Amino acid sequence: MRCPTCSPEAGPTRPKPRLGSVPAATLVLWAGLLILRATTVAGHHAFAAEFDATKPISLRGTVTKMEWINPHTWIHIAVKKPDGSVERWMIEGGPPNALYRRGFTKDSLPNGMEILVEGFRAKDGSLKGNGRNLTFPDGRKLFVGSSGTGAPVR
Repeated sequence: MRCPTCSPEAGPTRPKPRLGSVPAATLVLWAGLLILRATTVAGHHAFAAEFDATKPISLRGTVTKMEWINPHTWIHIAVKKPDGSVERWMIEGGPPNALYRRGFTKDSLPNGMEILVEGFRAKDGSLKGNGRNLTFPDGRKLFVGSSGTGAPVR
């Protein structure tokens, strides 16, 4: 008795897939996905990559701009130094969605408002910092940092 699937009357049979017979298009697709994933991961950084936990900052300044850009918010402040000159600082905050869930909106920080920001200075010494706490003129405080990035919790 002949096998019904192997007999010539059963028609052509499909060859079994082999490891070495993956179509080139499939390989290109997987390579592209891996590259895309790698660049997405590289685009986001841990706290320690850019900021120094041993250099805390406390800045009182006037808000000049608030940016709601993923993956972080940015608060731009003008800080008046004792000699009268002004430094322009950029403070990195947590993701917009996280701040929104804490009750912070685009209208919470208008230009011209004086605030106190506590955080950590950039490793390169530039006028950038990673914000932890923001204090409003009325004394309210808001945690503006990102959780889970390796930043110190103080």
